[in-house]
Order: sequence, then structure tokens, then C-alpha cells
Amino acid sequence: MPAPITSHASAEPVGIGELLALVAQGHSEADVDLVRRAYELALSAHEGQARKSGAPYVEHPLAVAAILCEWHLDAASIAVGLLHDVLEDTDVDAEQMTAEFGAELAKLVAGVTKIGQMEFNSRLQEQADNFRKLLLAMVDDVRVLLVKLADRLHNMRTLHWLPDAKRRRIARETQDIYAPLAHRLGMWRLHTELEDLAFRYLEPEAFEQLEAAVQERLRQARETTAEKEARIEATMAEHDIPCRVTHRVKGLLSLYRKMQKRHVDLAQVYDVVAYRVITDSVRNCYAALGIIHNRWSPVPGRFKDFLAMPKRNMYQSLHTTLIESGTPFEVQIRTEEMHRVAEEGIAAHWLYKEGAEYNDAETQPLVWLRQLVDQQRDVTDPREFLASLKLNLYPDEVYVFTPKGDVKSMARGATPLDFAFLIHSEVGFHTSGAKVNGKLVPLRQPLRNGDIVEIVTSTDATPSRDWLEIANTSRARTRIKNWIHKQERERSFEVGRRILEKEFRKYGLRLRKLLSDGTLAGLGSQFGMPSGEDLVIAVGFGKMDARTIAGRLLPETDLEERAKRKPSRVRALVDRALGWTAQGSISVQGMDGIMVYRARCCGPVPGEPIVGYVTRGKGVAVHAVDCGNLGRLLATDERRIDVDWQPPEGAVQPIRLRVDVDDRKGLLAQLTSVIAEAGSNIRHIESKMEPYRGVVEIVLEVSDSDHLRRITAAVCAIEGVRQVRRGRAP
Repeated sequence: MPAPITSHASAEPVGIGELLALVAQGHSEADVDLVRRAYELALSAHEGQARKSGAPYVEHPLAVAAILCEWHLDAASIAVGLLHDVLEDTDVDAEQMTAEFGAELAKLVAGVTKIGQMEFNSRLQEQADNFRKLLLAMVDDVRVLLVKLADRLHNMRTLHWLPDAKRRRIARETQDIYAPLAHRLGMWRLHTELEDLAFRYLEPEAFEQLEAAVQERLRQARETTAEKEARIEATMAEHDIPCRVTHRVKGLLSLYRKMQKRHVDLAQVYDVVAYRVITDSVRNCYAALGIIHNRWSPVPGRFKDFLAMPKRNMYQSLHTTLIESGTPFEVQIRTEEMHRVAEEGIAAHWLYKEGAEYNDAETQPLVWLRQLVDQQRDVTDPREFLASLKLNLYPDEVYVFTPKGDVKSMARGATPLDFAFLIHSEVGFHTSGAKVNGKLVPLRQPLRNGDIVEIVTSTDATPSRDWLEIANTSRARTRIKNWIHKQERERSFEVGRRILEKEFRKYGLRLRKLLSDGTLAGLGSQFGMPSGEDLVIAVGFGKMDARTIAGRLLPETDLEERAKRKPSRVRALVDRALGWTAQGSISVQGMDGIMVYRARCCGPVPGEPIVGYVTRGKGVAVHAVDCGNLGRLLATDERRIDVDWQPPEGAVQPIRLRVDVDDRKGLLAQLTSVIAEAGSNIRHIESKMEPYRGVVEIVLEVSDSDHLRRITAAVCAIEGVRQVRRGRAP
């Protein structure tokens, strides 16, 4: 078990006396009484429960409430922090909660309560549904999110008590979702701590090495830092600019990413420490900037004005990079209020006190949250939902202009096509080209700060599936997918109508009559389809066979006549397409007559979760559910089809593994020996070695996913093996 992290805020237990003292500093006696009553219920409800550390469980809600106190939230939020696990983990129900604390507080507790009793098809769906519920709840009352963030912060501070696999899962979730959420809400300190705590468990060796290096650098530079702060403060005093000067240390994960991106070591990163000049007014911010630029040489192109154009998360500051004795250093200039917002984000604007309301600037993060929820309401696929959520959470932005001079803020990497859909959906649907700074550019060209973007439209222009490769914002992608979905349904209905009419003529059946009298609707329900039109669309997509539908509508005598026809050759086609070395088959929703083949991009093996993708004219492609291409291919659920493995006993299948290794003598021999001991035959092996490391590519035979997991585990256990990845199917 790794030792607790010591570089972040303490996870020491908080007593109720200490908590009530904190509450009393900024709240009324009634508020203190509310918190005391919430503690008494939490203490009683969690009696006998313990955390993984062995400590009484009530220490966790006490710690969460203390964090909310530090954020200066209202008494109701602090009480919810004490009660946030009561509904889920104890015998207390919502009625009792409402009776004791009122409907508002009970609703907040219910909003924070995790989904514990629902049935999920997969861990991925569980994660997606948890975050969907969180988003919906926090739009109604952002206190739900703030309590959830405090809960996650304390869990991360005490994560060392959990098993390794669970630590890594929670850390990954924190790094992907909760830390970016804190950033989007402007909570810089929380964002940095969550990122670094997650980094500790996801990359422990890199974390420990970088933490030690940063601490040593700070120790060596302690006198220099203090001296530079004093000189900046003295320079401001010479010009009668009231201010205080401090500094911040860059987060470890942020440093690590910069070093990885630029391929440099810590000595070549110059903004480990940034100096902050905090003054009393916007006017003095700009005055201080001019004074600093006169005193030190600014680096061209390294000035950013977030006062004139604040970030979406309300962040405001002037950033400039200066040179002294050949060494760059960064200075940030802001007012006291801006500094508070930069540190605490939306918590700095907490106005849930009686009679208070948010002003327009303060509601900006909530506007973003509401837009995000509106865009995701109709997204049913959990993988697509999580991918879109992550895309919206990462905060890098560019500022571009309309031809009329209006400023538009967009995610970094946005294209002119994204800009078109930002203006209006109809503009996006009919985009035929774009001009950036007066010149025609490709729709896929990334936009840069200061670009003037003009969209060229045409009534003949309509979206295509290729646009999904161009659009990078969830707003544009969602609208393109909805348009494609609608158009494909219309085309597939027409194709299905013609196929069914041709088949039905053989038996004297009329499709129009069967649709109008509800016969096909009743038949569609047998196949899990809501209407007769959906049944026709399924035929057009190739998911349903027209003869199967006709057979369900015909008398028994006609069914017997139809059964005498020559059987399908699908089994041989399936065996050949899937690459079995022995005879076997696969089922497609229990139907014959559809050609099936294994997708080469992921090469699924028996036992792995799979999904079928209905191609045009090639039958059904079988993909692994975690295939990276599925998000693009399955833009609509109409092309998805259920498939099941039915491999014969003794069948084997070739797969490709890519093994990242250190350049170690004897490793290749050990690698082949381990694979042979695992009961697999190697068809092909190739190695590419560079100084100190290399890649070994192996094509081998496996019988199913369990066999593949055993081989992968054995290979990973070899000294010098860094990573094992699946390659493109052979």
C-alpha cells in the first residue's frame, strides 16, 4: 500500500467542535443549529459503519462539510455535506429527511446521492448514467456539484486505503471528469489538487520523481523567489501602485504534460513558478503592466489579456513573460476580486443566501452547464456520451470574430464548420465553404485566436458523414448526427418499402394496407420495434429479412411451402469471413441470410463483447465494443445490430499483438517461450529496436478472449515489457 500523499492538503479527521466553530465564523446561530442537527443524524445513521482505514465512517462526511466551509458555502450546503451518504448507505429515507430538514435540503441530498440500486449492462453505462444524473442535478442547483466535488476531493486524499485496481479506476475518473469540471467552474486550487492526486496513482513513478525534482528546485530558488517578489513590489511602490506580490507553483500534472509535449526536462520549463501582482483596480492592472514592461524586457508573443476577454469560467488576469539575465519568468496581474475568483471560481460568487441572485457574469458557468445538458439529453450511447462530455470539459479556447466584429469563444481545435453551427443550425446544415481573414480555407482548418470567420452557404449544400471527421465540438457533431439519422431513416424506409412490396406481391399482400391497419406495427413489437415504419426501415438497413417478415404474416401452409426452398449458404460465408481454422458460425439476431465478417480495425476474438455494424452492400461487420472506430461508424443506432459468438470447439483465430519493450538481452527468447507455454502458436514475429527500447509485433493464434487475457498477462509479467497492445487484425 503506498503512503498517503503529503504534498496536498491534510486528510486528518475533523471534529464536530472544529466544524461548528468554522460555521459560526460566517453564519447565523440558526445555521449553526442546522449543521449540528445534520451531524447528529449522520452520526446516528452511520453508527457501526467504518471506512477502509478502519476509522468511523462519520469522519468522511465531517471532512466533506469542512471542505465546503473552506469554500464559504451556505449552511444548507454544509449540512448536505454531512448527510450526502445517508440516503444511500443507511436506513434513513427521503420522507424522514424531508420531515427533519425540509424539502429543499432533502432534494439536495437526493441530487448528490450516487446511483446504487440501478441495473447496468456494463461499467461504462454505469459511469455514463452517474455523470448524466450529476449534470442534470447540478443544472437545477449547482450546490449539488460543489458537494460532489468536495466528496471526491476527500476520497482522493484518502485513496491510498483502497486496492490498486480501484485506486486507478477512481483516479482515472477524477482526471477525466472531476478535475476538468472544477476547471470549467474556475476552481483553480481544487482543479490542481485533483489532477495531482490522480497523477499520483496513475503514474506513480513519474509523480514521485517529478515531485522530488520540483521540491529541490523550489528549495534552491527560495531566496531568489523572495528577492524577486520584493523587487517587483518595490518597483510598484515607486510608481504609487498599491499591490501585494505573491507566487504560485505550477501543478505537477500540468508540468508533466508540458515536459512530455515539448520533449524537455524540468530545467527547461521556465514557468514552474509564476509571480502574481494583485492590485486594487483594472486601471492599475494595466498601469502595472506598463511599469513591468519598462523594468524588464517582455518576450514577444507571450502576452495574454484575459481582462478584456475573460475565460468562460470567469477567469480574469493579465499574463506576460519577461526576461532577466537570460532567464524567462511569468507575471500575472489582477485585482483582489479577480484573484479570489481565479482561486475559488464559482464558489467565490456564492449568493444562495436569502434574497440573493446571480448576476449575468456569475451565471456564465451555469449557462455552459445548461447548454451541455441540452446537447446531451438525446445521446443514448454511453461511450458517445462520455466522449462528448470530456470534449466539453477540456477548457482550452480560442477567440474568433464574426464579420460584424462580434467575439465568439470556441474550444481549441474548432473548425469553420464548428463556427457555422455555433452561429445557427441552419447555417451549419447549408455550409458550402468558409473564409478566414478574407481567404477561402478548408472547412477542417483549425481556427486561431483573432481569426475573422465568414461562412459561405448554399441551398444545395447538406451534411455528409465526412463532416463528423471535420467537426470537433459536441454542438456541431450532435446536430450533424441528428441530420444524418433523419436522412438515413427516410432513405432506408424507401428502400425497405420497395423490398417488402416486391416480396409481398408473391403472396398477394399489400404493404400499404398492412401499415395502415396496424398489422405491421403489431409484428414490429415482436422484434422490439415501436412501429411498422421502424420494421420497414430495418429491412431497408439490412437488419431484417423481407422473407422472415412475410413468413410471419402467411398461413401455415404457405410457411411449409416456403420451407422447401434451398437453404442459405451463410454459414460458410461466416466461417470464411471470420477466419476460423475449424468449422463454426455466428448468429445475427437469430437470422440467416446475412453475410458477416470480422472488422480488421479491431479483430475481435471469441468471448469479447461485440457489436454488429450494418454496411452498405457488404453485410454485417463485427467489431469489438471498445473499437475506436465505432463512435464514427455508429453515428446513429439504426446501423447497430446484435451479434453473438458461436465458435466451434477447438477453433482458433489469428490476432496481432504489439509489445513495447526495453532493449534487453534474451527478452525475445523469453517472449516466444511464454507464448508457447500459454498454448498458442506464433504465425509471425517481427521486432524493431531503437536505443534502449523497441517494439515486437507478433501474430499468434488464440481460441477466445480468456486465452488472449492469459497470454497478455504472461507477456506483461516479463521483465522489460512496458506495454502490450492489440494491433490491426492480420
